[in-house]
Amino acid sequence: MTVVAAALVAAVLIFAIVRPRGLPEIVVALPAAGLALLLGLVSVSQARQQVLDLLPTVVFLAFILILAHLADALGVFRWIASFMGRSAGGSPHRLLVSVFVAAAITTAVLSLDATVVLLTPAVIGAARALRMSARPHSYATAHLSNTASTLLPVSNLTNLLAFTATGLTFVHFAALMALPWIVSILIELAVIWVFFRKDLLATDAALAHEPVAAPVGTLVVLGATLVGFAVAGFFQVEPFWVAAAGSAVLAVRALRDGYTVPRRVLRAADLKFCGFVLLLGIVVEGVTAGPIGTWLSGILPTEATFAGLLTTAVIAAIASNVVNNLPATLMLLAAFGTTAPPGLLLAMIVGVNLGPNLTYVGSLAIMLWRRVGATNNEPADLRTFTVLGLITTPLTILGAVAALWVSLLI
Repeated sequence: MTVVAAALVAAVLIFAIVRPRGLPEIVVALPAAGLALLLGLVSVSQARQQVLDLLPTVVFLAFILILAHLADALGVFRWIASFMGRSAGGSPHRLLVSVFVAAAITTAVLSLDATVVLLTPAVIGAARALRMSARPHSYATAHLSNTASTLLPVSNLTNLLAFTATGLTFVHFAALMALPWIVSILIELAVIWVFFRKDLLATDAALAHEPVAAPVGTLVVLGATLVGFAVAGFFQVEPFWVAAAGSAVLAVRALRDGYTVPRRVLRAADLKFCGFVLLLGIVVEGVTAGPIGTWLSGILPTEATFAGLLTTAVIAAIASNVVNNLPATLMLLAAFGTTAPPGLLLAMIVGVNLGPNLTYVGSLAIMLWRRVGATNNEPADLRTFTVLGLITTPLTILGAVAALWVSLLI
């Protein structure tokens, strides 16, 4: 039965990666979850509990995707692209720094999907308008969609899944992850600066970037939403209520003034993908409830020493590149149980978020980035991605874990 459970997970993930004929991931996830129930790999009560546990996280995902769409419709990413182009001053290195700042903030506040789907095209467009190579800047958004997603509980679906288990408040979580976030981003910047040095060549033929007025009202709402996430934790309010409120405020103007239409807002929520996440949880439960889950429980550290933190992060990174970071998070949380020290769960987040920069299959964000790049005539190159990942992934994980260890000691 363990083999069957693992085969179902593999089938769902392979389909999600390949997506033949552009079919949504739920096409295979639904029958796979049904088979898991019919074969007794997962009981009805286990499936119900898994769905109930995941539902607040999935609802949040839908609203944060809507929030990102509305921000885009109201000109936030057009303004970012204009700002990056003007601040670059003809220097590819300045543009790279601007891209890092924009990607880090976008990922932290609006989640990694916004960075991949909305910021990447803006970055590519800004580089081309300046007659510069878009390669280093596009790969920067890909890497930071993972690397910069460790800061806040709302930055990544993996964070949200682990957040409740840590027992930390929103502010405490962010305080502990701030130093690892900064260290890993600086490592990424240094490596990409050197790795793409031949692409970062200055040009005198840059086109002038017309200034775009800052969408102040929208930025204020996004800032207030971020503050709301922090405050909500003190009142035991689920983050999806805050995301829903922020979305509602932006939707009033966006719909009233014709910046978007209800159909696009609903499509932005990507309900099929949200359903896929719930069904994936059921399929993965069939694995975690068996011998594989028991084996993982036996090898995971139990103390938040530096060695324990690093071992946890490495195991999480490996698991992410074997089964993708979302199911890896579900499996590791089940293996840790309810008694794991918060430090180990934070180290797990470091592993499942930074580890996917090693391979195409490590995270759904990288799969999305490949499609976005191809659509914008900036296709990913397997050799470039792999070599860059082999350099950055070990360095960022080691640096982030060391920083996390220091944060836990303070």
